[in-house]
Amino acid sequence: MTTETLHQPTTLRHTPVEDAVGIVTGAFLASFGLFLLKSGGIATGGTAGLGLLIEQATGWPLAAVFVVVNVPFVLLAITRRGWSFTVRSAAGIGLVSLFSLLHPAMMSLVQLTLVYATIAGNLATGIGILIIFRHGASLGGFNVIALISQDRWGWRAGYVQMALDGVVILLSLLVLPIGAALLSAAGAVVLNMVLAMNHRPGRYSVS
Repeated sequence: MTTETLHQPTTLRHTPVEDAVGIVTGAFLASFGLFLLKSGGIATGGTAGLGLLIEQATGWPLAAVFVVVNVPFVLLAITRRGWSFTVRSAAGIGLVSLFSLLHPAMMSLVQLTLVYATIAGNLATGIGILIIFRHGASLGGFNVIALISQDRWGWRAGYVQMALDGVVILLSLLVLPIGAALLSAAGAVVLNMVLAMNHRPGRYSVS
């Protein structure tokens, strides 16, 4: 055995239990971050923010809009990332929905400043998404495009998602005051920098 062989990194894959716990943990943190953002009146990126904008523009129910918006991304995930990734992502999305009902029932936010809601909400959401990425899943929508772009062209997922979220934030100018929209843009940078700096191509092997 050569010295070069001895120094080659060993790929350690997550066990199914680790994946399950990781996806639950990531979904909890992501949903808590979204709860803080919603409580502070800050816009969100991704298909959640896009669905909210469509709801406000058309009056269609958000639940239906969110499903329709995500259908193309689900099909893309099946064809480009496989069934395992798609099923795990569906579980993550479902858990975020469930936890989103839990947070307001378990706590009451009497006072929350916009700046704190922006920073804390996006940090929690970014860390939650990062954990989910590292367990072979996503939260659907733009996450799928970001991961495919990283796999295929080596573009960092955080930067890809930041660009896509930027489009949603720009659209939020149609329904939000300029101050809240600017904070939303700053928050999108915080969230996606968490992903860009911690989920680089080749740095981490998922199961």
